[in-house]
Amino acid sequence: MKTFLVVNPRSAGGQTGKRWAELSAQVGRAVGEFGQEFTAGAMDAARIARKAIHDGYDCIVAVGGDGTINEVVNGFFENGRAINPNAALGVIPRGTGGDFRRAFGWDLELDSALARLRSDKTEPFDVGLVEYVNHEGKPEQRYFANIASLGVSAFVANEVNASNKTLGGNMAFVWGTVKGMFRFDPPTVKLRADGGAQETVPINVVAVANGRYFGSGMCVAPDALTHDGLFDITIWSGYGLKDFVFRSKGIYSGEHVTWKGTRRLRCRTFEAESQEGQEVLIEVDGEVPGRLPVKMTVLPGAIRLKV
Repeated sequence: MKTFLVVNPRSAGGQTGKRWAELSAQVGRAVGEFGQEFTAGAMDAARIARKAIHDGYDCIVAVGGDGTINEVVNGFFENGRAINPNAALGVIPRGTGGDFRRAFGWDLELDSALARLRSDKTEPFDVGLVEYVNHEGKPEQRYFANIASLGVSAFVANEVNASNKTLGGNMAFVWGTVKGMFRFDPPTVKLRADGGAQETVPINVVAVANGRYFGSGMCVAPDALTHDGLFDITIWSGYGLKDFVFRSKGIYSGEHVTWKGTRRLRCRTFEAESQEGQEVLIEVDGEVPGRLPVKMTVLPGAIRLKV
């Protein structure tokens, strides 16, 4: 496949940019000739990926973390549809969190990523479309590769994104969660799956999952698959800071699905709105682009994934 690398030079604590001459030489030896461009700001990866697909590249590789992967996936789409449904997403993981790669059991070794890029093997990959209200109060939409969520997860994501990640993604998330749980007031929201009856539920988190992990390693949706055409929805209600502190092992292992406060369902569309106009933020692959009301739709096999 004709390969193009979208590179976040700030990933891996800035080491991607500093070591790019060495890293790109290894990529060239593995896959031959390829195109490349560095990102410079927010959503730049989407613009770069979109142009590369228009230019005839059919394997677009995200070099970075979960945020870079999200932006690159957004670049696969234009005017509400995939530019080239046969184009494939490749990943060279270089981020601090790594929730996307965990769903596939991928490590951080460059040789492993290059082996995937050399292979002809791809599989269908579902993409989530989320329609929401942005921070300026205007309707907006965005695609996601892994998980979109609402509740304390979005509140914490704000804390984490504003924090120093020099200690790594896990520690940044743990510290952000502790701070967030002290300040977070669980909202009551109205939920609807696949156009069914609306129900009103007090929530800590609602995770709409294509992948399995979020929050730097929490196995929020242990049975989710990225090629089954369905979202796995996990609803957490009634949990507090003490649960995160004393029962965190079960949250990271996936055991939480057996707990009283966890509920699960599967659907193709999912809608949520706040009760009485309360502001409830949403998180999309680690970013916080806006708030409720929100509608999420799965796009089955919208693109391909290099595996």
